[in-house]
Amino acid sequence: MKTKLTILGLCMAVALPVLAQNKEDERIENSAKVMKEIVQGDKGLPTNVLNQAKCVLVFPSVKKIAAVIGGSYGRGVLVCREGAAMNGTWGAPVMYGLNQESLGIQLGSTATDFVLVVMHGKGVDAILNGKTKLGADAGAAAGPTGAQATGYNAGDMQSSDVLTYSRSRGLFAGVSLEGASMDADKEANKKLYGKEIGAKEIVTGAQPVVPAAEPLVSLLNATSPARQ
Repeated sequence: MKTKLTILGLCMAVALPVLAQNKEDERIENSAKVMKEIVQGDKGLPTNVLNQAKCVLVFPSVKKIAAVIGGSYGRGVLVCREGAAMNGTWGAPVMYGLNQESLGIQLGSTATDFVLVVMHGKGVDAILNGKTKLGADAGAAAGPTGAQATGYNAGDMQSSDVLTYSRSRGLFAGVSLEGASMDADKEANKKLYGKEIGAKEIVTGAQPVVPAAEPLVSLLNATSPARQ
């Protein structure tokens, strides 16, 4: 009996980290699915906008919270371009959380996909340096679509550090997320990389792309290659 318990304990010790890892892998996989559907759709994320971006955050299936204080909470992934000017290929992922409190977003669904496109260095710095509130720490605006997106020039819109989009019931559109806050998911990043590591270290430290993130990173590189 003692031998059986010892073996069971060893099996659990091995299995628990694997289950935890799978949970983080699943988050990245879901983010990749959302990104694929959004960039490949006829009315999805405009290529012109993504080509000018420094980072993207994908929050799949953000759930509404029915509580005394209304709001939503979601967990997703940040991916940034490599290089000092952040105009290179897309790099290693960082796990992030999104928190909305009483923003009044009623899109007719219990789960909404959000995509946040970071256009300027100020927005990148705010997001990587700690908890960020959109509209306060980084300027945010509903992302342009259609003809507006075709003519969008990030250089002319310095006040819009982050462009925000949502998808609910198949409808993709720009949405205001001013007042929402984001922060790195430290525990998830620790599980993903096997050590305590900060968001800035992952993005700027040439961290290798984990296998689970290869489909997401490859999709971004194929859709929006490195800029000259």
